[in-house]
Amino acid sequence: MIEIQPSGPVHAVIDVPSSKSYTNRALIIAALADGESRLQSPLFSDDTHYMQNALGQMGISVEREKNAFVVQGGADRLRPSQKEIFVGNAGTTMRFITTLCCLVEGTSRLTGNERMQERPIGDLLECLHQMNVSIKSVHGNQCPPLLIESKGVPGGSIRLAGNKSSQYLTSLLMCAPYFQNDTRIEILGELTSKSYVDITLDIMKSFGVHVENERYTAFGVKQGQRYTARTYKVEGDASSASYFLASAAVTGGQVELHCLNPDSVQGDMGFMNVLESMGCEIEKSSEKVRIKGNPLAGISINMNNMPDVVQTLAVTALFANGPTTITGIGNLKIKETDRIAALDTELRKLGAEVESGEDYLVIKPGPLKPALIETYDDHRMAMSFAIAGLKIPGVKIGNPECVQKSFPDFFDVFKTLYT
Repeated sequence: MIEIQPSGPVHAVIDVPSSKSYTNRALIIAALADGESRLQSPLFSDDTHYMQNALGQMGISVEREKNAFVVQGGADRLRPSQKEIFVGNAGTTMRFITTLCCLVEGTSRLTGNERMQERPIGDLLECLHQMNVSIKSVHGNQCPPLLIESKGVPGGSIRLAGNKSSQYLTSLLMCAPYFQNDTRIEILGELTSKSYVDITLDIMKSFGVHVENERYTAFGVKQGQRYTARTYKVEGDASSASYFLASAAVTGGQVELHCLNPDSVQGDMGFMNVLESMGCEIEKSSEKVRIKGNPLAGISINMNNMPDVVQTLAVTALFANGPTTITGIGNLKIKETDRIAALDTELRKLGAEVESGEDYLVIKPGPLKPALIETYDDHRMAMSFAIAGLKIPGVKIGNPECVQKSFPDFFDVFKTLYT
């Protein structure tokens, strides 16, 4: 447990850590590219560690240096793991490795921790079944553990439900150049979290593979394209930046952030616009982003394209004048925890009036009070609720170690805001 100390208006300069989304995608693609790839400035965290280990079990050497992953890649190096691959609660690792395992002839087994074994992956399994891949949920509940008995992936025309997670699509797209035929993936319904698909397409392009994007309703990948090994610099993480942006917003302070790509396709870069609409002042340049906090106004906003900063916004809303309504967030129910339910519970502890449903939250600020915040082993619950402690005396964060998943030294960096 850690207790956050209230501060006055914060003033800080922060180097934003590298992106988990980019790092884990780049590791998969580098594993398929023939030759040595050097991933510079990657994120070293629990999730990327699980990906490194999983690839190692499949025959891909991933060496960690001081500020790089060096990957000896090539599809012909891949082999079934001799033992079950365990990925903890790393959703990207589970979903991305699933399709990668299907490229390999033989038997593979994938599992994770207790929460991972509750997180659905059925839509991805259904797509692989459409291509006659033998893969099943061991317990028959469309969740891990998974048993794969593969002879490669035929490719072809498949249909994928788009409303639960864009990671299923990403898993298929990254491996599709190595399927046995051209692949076309038709999206059923509205595709959620499009910005994360943009990240996937951006990395694939950087390594030399083209994807036909039919306005997010269908995607085509030509068989026979190959990734080219290269040196690749991982950009800063907009989700991680959000906690420091919000810290300036709620305290009326100023924060300067470095290591962000101003032209990034990360949807969470839009969080700056969200704070601007609430009353903050934002300045952006190629070298830095600066935010100045001002009195905040509640807003109504659809956050489907920024799911990983919903918790940051929800905590920020505690300090706004008037209610904040957040919609388009149904996919938060299948994250590290049911984030809608978790936010409802923990925001109430701090004194807010909360209304929640299948895909929305309404937060009405109330008289604020101290509380011990349960994090549900969810890194984003820990980091976002730390912001509340800058204004509310007596806010304690349970299980702060869960930030190892994406931002291992978060609390060391965050402490500089109030000490």
